[in-house]
Amino acid sequence: MTIGTPLPGDRVRVVVRVEAPCEVAFRVFTEDIDRWWRRGLKYRVAGTRRGFIRIEPEIGGRLFESFEDDTGTTRVVDTGRVLAWEPPSRLVFEWRSVTFAPAERTEVEVRFAPDPGGATLVTLTHEGWASLRPDHPVRHGDEVVVFIRRMGLWWGELLTELRALTEGRGR
Repeated sequence: MTIGTPLPGDRVRVVVRVEAPCEVAFRVFTEDIDRWWRRGLKYRVAGTRRGFIRIEPEIGGRLFESFEDDTGTTRVVDTGRVLAWEPPSRLVFEWRSVTFAPAERTEVEVRFAPDPGGATLVTLTHEGWASLRPDHPVRHGDEVVVFIRRMGLWWGELLTELRALTEGRGR
């Protein structure tokens, strides 16, 4: 999926500076995603149940969550597919909420750029929201501006955890 010129209310962009080289930041983002991606219903389908989130490291690889439900059955929820895998500088994946219909999707691009002093600027852009109807369940009834702001804060919370883990202060 390629998303063209974004429409108003279509894009969320979050930038975090990580005190580590691009190679390390990319590795932590992809290989250690389960360690920095917060738990709870706000962030995971599993909520606080035991389970994990993974990114398969290849184009076409899945972004998925696996966990045991209340009956002890293992559930796997695909959130998206890897569209670009360019370590250590870029990752693009499709992102789908569990409330999305089969044809509905958004796209997340993550860029890792060197910053002076050996740090990395991690820039995450999540777009495609304008393709979803205004009353879509993922919006929780929010107006476009409020929804986009909320999504920016959501990604900001996650990238704060990424930074802490990358810099040795995380879980």
